[in-house]
Amino acid sequence: MLKGISKHINSELLWVLSAMGHGDDVVVVDANFPAASVAMKTVSGKLVHLSGLNSPQAVGAILSLIPLDSFVDEPFRRMQVVGKPNEVLKIHQEALAEAETAEGGKVTMASVERFAFYEEAKKAFSVVRAAEDRPYGCFLIKKGVILAAS
Repeated sequence: MLKGISKHINSELLWVLSAMGHGDDVVVVDANFPAASVAMKTVSGKLVHLSGLNSPQAVGAILSLIPLDSFVDEPFRRMQVVGKPNEVLKIHQEALAEAETAEGGKVTMASVERFAFYEEAKKAFSVVRAAEDRPYGCFLIKKGVILAAS
């Protein structure tokens, strides 16, 4: 355990978030997502398991350590519900609330069609599988710039 870092954040996740650069994506996924096969195609090839957190909690944990990218219009995206692209599920609302808490203000959550989401996930830096059994608990998070303290 480390001082000031949640016990749910493991060393693999710390490595991934630290190794990512500005503009890289990390994907948070649920138990139904083909995480292992998609992770093999990512930049790092790593699949990180967060067994103690659901998807919204994983979003919050990640965003407690990295900022969202402020240079793009859609740094926080969710997988769309098939056949209902405008439907926002409770799991999406919970993840958005976590993001807004971590960011300290309003966050816009965009949606990505299911198969387009898989393709975007393959381009990400890494995949993080949460202990989430609800469907559509899948999110893309684009890392922003961390400014050095002066």
